Amino acid sequence: MAKTLKRATNFSLLINIFLFLIKAAAGIMSNSIAVISDAINSLTDIISSAAIMYSVRISLKNPDEDHQFGHNAAQPISVFLIALFTAVVGINLIEESVKRILNPYSTNITPLVYIILLITIFTKLGLMRYQSSIGKKFQSPALRAGAVDSLNDVLASSLSIVGIIGVQFGLRYLDGIAGILIALFIFRSGYQIAKENIDYLMGKAAGEDLVLEIANAALKIEGVLGLNELKSHYVGNKFHIEIHIDVDKNISTENSHDIGLKVQNAISALPEINKVFVHIDPV
Repeated sequence: MAKTLKRATNFSLLINIFLFLIKAAAGIMSNSIAVISDAINSLTDIISSAAIMYSVRISLKNPDEDHQFGHNAAQPISVFLIALFTAVVGINLIEESVKRILNPYSTNITPLVYIILLITIFTKLGLMRYQSSIGKKFQSPALRAGAVDSLNDVLASSLSIVGIIGVQFGLRYLDGIAGILIALFIFRSGYQIAKENIDYLMGKAAGEDLVLEIANAALKIEGVLGLNELKSHYVGNKFHIEIHIDVDKNISTENSHDIGLKVQNAISALPEINKVFVHIDPV
C-alpha cells in the first residue's frame, strides 16, 4: 500500500508541474486572464500535490512515542490547509479578472494556446480517474481530494477555451468573466476538500452501515452474548472504536480476555478501522 500511495502522489506532482509549465507559457503568449488563471490554478495544484505527497508519507509512518496511535491525521490537516490556500488564490484571481473586465487588455490567441488547453483537459481526465481509483482503494482522503481538484481543473480549462473563443469573436469581456468563473471553481474545489476533511478533524462518528458491520463482526465471535455500547470517531482518516461486549460471568478471566482479543482482531481487520478498544462486561 505504502509504495502505491507514494507512487500515486509522485506521479500527480510531476503531471501538475508539466501542466503548469505549458499553461504558464500559453498564458504569457496569449495575455489572457482566463489562461493565466488556469495556469495559477495548476500552480496551486503543484503546491497541493507536494503537500499531499508529504502528508501521505507522514501518515504511513509507524506509531512512535510522541504519536502512539499513528500519524493518520497528517492527511486531513494538510488537505484542510490546502483548501484555505486555494481560497486566497481564488480571491486574488477574481480581483484581477474584474480589472480585466473594466479595462480589457489586448490578447494574442494562437492555435498553440488551444492545443495546450486541450492537452490539459485530457491529461487531467486521466489523472482524475487514476487518483480516484487509488484514493478509494486505499482510503486516502488526500488522493480523493486530488481527484476532485483534477475534475475542477478540467472544467477550468474548458472555461479558458470559452473565454479565448469569445475574445476572438470580439467579446473581450468574456476573458475576464472566464477568469472569474475559474476562480469560483478554485473556491468550489477548496470547499469540497475542506468539507470532507472537517469531518476527519472533528472526529465524526462512523456511518450506520459501518456500525452494523462492526457489530456483526463482534457478534460472530463465539462467547459474545451481546453488545451494550459501541462508540466511534475519526482519528485522522480512520476510526477508533470503543465497544462493550457481554460475556458469561462464570467463565475464567483468561477466557474472557481471549474473547475480547478475538473481537478486537475481527474489527481491526476492517479497512476503515485503526484502533479498537474492547470492554468486557460479565453478565
